[in-house]
Amino acid sequence: MARSNAGRCGDDRMIRSIWLAVLALLAAPVHAGVPSIPGVDAPELAALGPNKVGFRSVLLTHKNQPDVENANPEGTEVPLVDRTLRVDIWYPATVKNGAKPVVYRDSLWAEPPFPPVHFAQKGMAVSGAMAAGGKHPLVIVSHGYSNNPAVMTWLTENLASKGYVVAAIHHKDPNPYVASPGTRAAPNFNRPRDIVFVANALRDSLGDLIDADNVALIGYSQGGYGVLTAGGATLDPTGPNMDLVAGGWLKTFAQARAQADAMALKGVKAVVALAPAGGAPRSLWGTEGLFALTAPLLLIHGDSDPVVDYKSGALAVFNGAVNSHRYLLTYKQAGHAIALNPAPPEMRGTVWDMDWFEDPIWRQDRINAINLHFITAFLAVHLRNDDSKAAYLNVAVEDSDDGQWNAPVGTAWGAYSPGGAGVTLWKGFQRRHARGMTLQHQAAAK
Repeated sequence: MARSNAGRCGDDRMIRSIWLAVLALLAAPVHAGVPSIPGVDAPELAALGPNKVGFRSVLLTHKNQPDVENANPEGTEVPLVDRTLRVDIWYPATVKNGAKPVVYRDSLWAEPPFPPVHFAQKGMAVSGAMAAGGKHPLVIVSHGYSNNPAVMTWLTENLASKGYVVAAIHHKDPNPYVASPGTRAAPNFNRPRDIVFVANALRDSLGDLIDADNVALIGYSQGGYGVLTAGGATLDPTGPNMDLVAGGWLKTFAQARAQADAMALKGVKAVVALAPAGGAPRSLWGTEGLFALTAPLLLIHGDSDPVVDYKSGALAVFNGAVNSHRYLLTYKQAGHAIALNPAPPEMRGTVWDMDWFEDPIWRQDRINAINLHFITAFLAVHLRNDDSKAAYLNVAVEDSDDGQWNAPVGTAWGAYSPGGAGVTLWKGFQRRHARGMTLQHQAAAK
């Protein structure tokens, strides 16, 4: 009899466990595991905006361009080709109930000599959804060397939900692990030109969906070099990689002002560069090229980056771009992986694959949420003239570890710091969650 009761109790516990599991599944968010949706510990402005998000992909052709990747071995004969670029576009949309969100699919180079690793990434956007509203600011996104837009959906989808049209370029970089030095240097020529071409093409083709005079550029790593150059920084004709790019094309564009216009986008309102390349071993912009940057600038970098040196990277740009109103957000002890989605399952099989995505110290979703918080504030101020968001950028203490907030009794533990008088905990952060960062600010020279 005792054995029978024990069995019945065991059955009851099993049934209860099953029901709890079912309820947990029913309560789970529809978009669980989507990088653009921040977690509960994200700072305030990282949250999704009010808009549903649509997605589409277009092909743009830049005619008669120097194919510096495929010159003859001596680098003296450079064919002219039509350079076709795929551009992924996210936008505020009207989405029907039950519409299936997109799954992004792409690949990254595996550890040599293995073939590329393919992965899938869940999204929240709906492919082909009808666009909503118009005159949205346009944001151009340039990924890192041999990356692709599928690894930066934490940013692109999130910004589209906040009323931006976001266009991310597939730059078609050469394989850096087998290419010659000249071929590896080709993106120094192609990046800024791709950005300028795509931005101008979309200004013409997207019509009333965008405000063509309200454009920002965001780039990571090689893309950081690209947006700084396309944003106005001028290249030094004697700088590194000038002689590596076939046919002298990079040097030609650095020297000739009329041709250099193809490297700089007119009317840029804001530039965001994450772990920007271009500063080592000698700056591609020389000692004075950064003076030409006048658009407001947000730089984000880890101070222990083994790929792009922090001191000659974002810190040097921050100190050198004296004519720009600028910010530098630094992650203490963070490396280069500060701008990609958390690693999808397919990229967790080897350390090489995982290192594309994940910092060994910082949680990737945490970095992305902080990035979103500050990028959201920065774009709101400079593309929407929303001065109320400036308080999130002009923090009371440079080192986040020094921030304090004596919250009133009864304040929820996860409440956001309100900033203001007597509060030095960075505005929009929760208690104990503004740690390990510095945020510097310099006004443009008068």
